[in-house]
Amino acid sequence: MRLKLIACEILYREICAAVSRSPNKVDVEFLPKGLHDMATAGMCERLQAALDAVDESQYDAVALGYALCGTGLVGLTARGLPVALPRAHDCITLFLGSKERYLDYFNSHPGVYFKTTGWIERGQGLEQLNSPALRDKTGIGYVFEDLVAKYGEDNARYLWEKLGNLTRNYGQFTFIEMGVEPDDRFERETRKEAARRNWKFEKIQGDMTLIRRLVDAEWDSDDFLVLQPGWRVVARYDGSIVGAEKAQ
Repeated sequence: MRLKLIACEILYREICAAVSRSPNKVDVEFLPKGLHDMATAGMCERLQAALDAVDESQYDAVALGYALCGTGLVGLTARGLPVALPRAHDCITLFLGSKERYLDYFNSHPGVYFKTTGWIERGQGLEQLNSPALRDKTGIGYVFEDLVAKYGEDNARYLWEKLGNLTRNYGQFTFIEMGVEPDDRFERETRKEAARRNWKFEKIQGDMTLIRRLVDAEWDSDDFLVLQPGWRVVARYDGSIVGAEKAQ
């Protein structure tokens, strides 16, 4: 199969490892981490542009290395090719290998902030965070002095409390080891950060199953949605997570 894969750069090492072993001919396009911070319309618009730019004469299908990411995929429409995506609320499902394992860990470990190689080495310097429009919408990327200048000191203190301390509800780092790490540098960095914050630390083994099956086009309906041309993504508030409807 000739496959175009559009993926978040958080999955860079894992996707590259899977592509190197895939029986398919796969061309990969990575988009910057943080599209989910642009809200539904912004993320969908960016992904739709990438999807529309695919040369459909060169491929049999498109695969998306993305989860629903809130509602960031809602409205994404397949044009002339089928589009496959995993049934996942966020990318941690892809790192853990199944939505069931993710849900089990999430429910039994409240207050966990996950780390992977991609989240560590590609989590800084996002081009989206340099956008004034995004900062105005989310508060992400502002320093306290920016808020004072824009809103006044009293309002700035309130906004800083609400937006500036983004990790106040967390108390543990969980490092997901995927088997693609060159050494233990990412684990050591996470341990160091946990100690600095006085948080708990845990390392768990990831699972490449979903990523491999995405790349190999093993798209069973339990774990993947395949959009047919002319259909678009909708959110499902049940175990299926994503569904499809005919585009208007």
